Amino acid sequence: MGLFSSTTFNSLEDLFVDQIQDLYYAEQRLTAALPKMAAAAHSSALRAGFEQHLEETQNHLKRLERVFQTMNKKAQAKTCHAMKGLVEEGSEVISAGGDPDVKDAALIAAAQRVEHYEMSGYGTARTFAQRLGNHEAARLLQETLQEEEATDKKLTQLAEQGINAQAAMA
Repeated sequence: MGLFSSTTFNSLEDLFVDQIQDLYYAEQRLTAALPKMAAAAHSSALRAGFEQHLEETQNHLKRLERVFQTMNKKAQAKTCHAMKGLVEEGSEVISAGGDPDVKDAALIAAAQRVEHYEMSGYGTARTFAQRLGNHEAARLLQETLQEEEATDKKLTQLAEQGINAQAAMA
């Protein structure tokens, strides 16, 4: 949503559709970014985590398509400038030089920024769906929100159970 946007919100449903389109774009961008993050990870556990989240993210896209269907809308992405920026920051980490353990800590930091953005978006969209009485969409969005929260917790565990300590010794 740019400063001089031509978007018009005449109803909560208009806003809900806009939010779903934003999330759809964000998940598409993340699907392209996760293989690069996995390839850049030094830690095999971190690499496996990124690979697992790629599979989940592909399912998130399918769920969003089902959310569009609940509204009789065609799945359509709207540029999400926030995700573009977050992915760009992740790309900077991927291309950075330096100690591999420190880069793993940086990859986790970049990934958690993405997860927190997604959790915010899915929580908001779920609440809109509930208010609109679209219980199927709310259920689908809640399911994805729970997976995003679980990924965030896994990233925290990886960081706290070794990667940050290894980075501190670099």
